[in-house]
Amino acid sequence: MGAHYGPTNPSPEEQVASGVRRFASFVELVPEQEQQYRKMHAEVWPQVVAACKRANMRNYCIWIQEIGDKKYVFRHFEYTGSDPEADFAAVAEDPTIKEQWWPLTDGCMRPVPGTPADEMWREADLAMHLP
Repeated sequence: MGAHYGPTNPSPEEQVASGVRRFASFVELVPEQEQQYRKMHAEVWPQVVAACKRANMRNYCIWIQEIGDKKYVFRHFEYTGSDPEADFAAVAEDPTIKEQWWPLTDGCMRPVPGTPADEMWREADLAMHLP
């Protein structure tokens, strides 16, 4: 099914014109690593915070929720730049993130079914935004 756009669900073009795009995605949490994951995100390294800010990521939030017998991590952030592909690629190439942070966090997560083979997180579609 395709997306439906209207007054409370801006199209991608309307999001770009507003200056803020919203991104959300989710992943399965490895049960044995939950406390490690929570601890890391309670004390995010300053280099990681700085890389996200340089990439125009704002209001970055992470939630953990149990559904059935599994726990999932859901993240949401706002992007205020003009070139998300370039900005997100810069984050992915940041040495601290690429060589230190992601190897630790990736060990805490599993992709959910339907996630592209080269990705960890499965993207979610925006259905409503009420400013």
